[in-house]
Amino acid sequence: MVLGKVKSFTVSYDCLNDSNVPVFSSGDSISGRVIIEVTGEIRVKSLKIRAKGCAKVRWTESRNAGSNTAYTQNYSEEVEYLNYKDILIGHERDDDNSEESLITIHSGRHEYAFSFELPQIPLATSFEGKHGSVRYWVKAELHRPWLLPMKVKKEFTVFEHIDINTPLLLSPQASTKEKTLCCWFCTSGPISLSAKIDRKGYTPGESIQIFAEIENCSSRMVVPKAAIYQTQTFYAKGKMKEVKQLVANLRGESLSSGKTETWNGKMLKIPPVSPSILDCTIIRVEYSVMMYVDIPGAINLSLNLPLVIGTIPLHPFGSRTSSVSSQCSMAMTWLGMALPERPEAPPSYTDIVTEEQRRTSLEVPVSRDELDGPLFAYVQEFRFQPPPLYSEIDPNPDQVRGVEEGRPNSCPSR
Repeated sequence: MVLGKVKSFTVSYDCLNDSNVPVFSSGDSISGRVIIEVTGEIRVKSLKIRAKGCAKVRWTESRNAGSNTAYTQNYSEEVEYLNYKDILIGHERDDDNSEESLITIHSGRHEYAFSFELPQIPLATSFEGKHGSVRYWVKAELHRPWLLPMKVKKEFTVFEHIDINTPLLLSPQASTKEKTLCCWFCTSGPISLSAKIDRKGYTPGESIQIFAEIENCSSRMVVPKAAIYQTQTFYAKGKMKEVKQLVANLRGESLSSGKTETWNGKMLKIPPVSPSILDCTIIRVEYSVMMYVDIPGAINLSLNLPLVIGTIPLHPFGSRTSSVSSQCSMAMTWLGMALPERPEAPPSYTDIVTEEQRRTSLEVPVSRDELDGPLFAYVQEFRFQPPPLYSEIDPNPDQVRGVEEGRPNSCPSR
């Protein structure tokens, strides 16, 4: 008898969303099929599947142990969220090659269904970062006598949903800072900055309205700017590693000495980015709106407004409670500005990420070998263009030593 060959060996998910992309959250049931297409007949010991999900971090640091001695310290950590196994055909033991234990698969296409449930506990959102990742996948293994097992892996994406319709994420964020420039024995007037956004929680695709007032009582020409930054923080063995990246930015008009500029709802759009990750013990992904004044020849004046990127968009204005609405309205009095009428609710997270964006190529910052596993669905299906490193955009916007006293109503006369 001439043995057949395996023509194709794949894993497919039963997707319930319109985009046909495997996206799930904690407690969801995941079903799919292992598809085997053979020419001729093959003998099989077993067909197994394993579903796994975990967060991993890893980085290295160089250490000096003396004048001529150096060594590398490795930091790594792992948290497991999912570990499921099942046997679709055959038996557990694969060391039995007797004819009685073998199963014949005839020529043609064969599908073997599987299903399992994600744990009800909070899961970390799928993510690919510079020093770590959160990945979920299903691996199928086909065991045949006297041959190495055939293996195929199919990734899927998990979103741990963040509903921005909560009092904490609907609360306005505001801050004020001031800075006085000194040049030898001369002191110029202060530069003051006040900024506000109407809430803390947003979803990708929305535009953040920035309300700000910049007063330049110094002798220099300054430029107000705003940006959204993503901060990735990785934890292992009591150490942490932080990466800050620019997501989006905008620039105001140059401001000469003695002038004041007001931003009455300047729009800063949020591109398709990963949701915030706040519950994972070894990886955190956080966002902030940085409002800063670019000062030539001096450290920039800046302030940060915390931001949470969620997955469940804002409900229509009428569905919100009156207490939350009044809180947002009252908090705007600091600049004497009224927010415009709230726009319609933005689309959901998965509606923002188009199929074209999912399939746009990017250079993954972590190699397959570095984190001991294949790239997962968040990179393959949700391919966002990675933003540049924070240090490449603005080397010192955070190093601010501003004077925190209240700012005057007008620039003092010189």
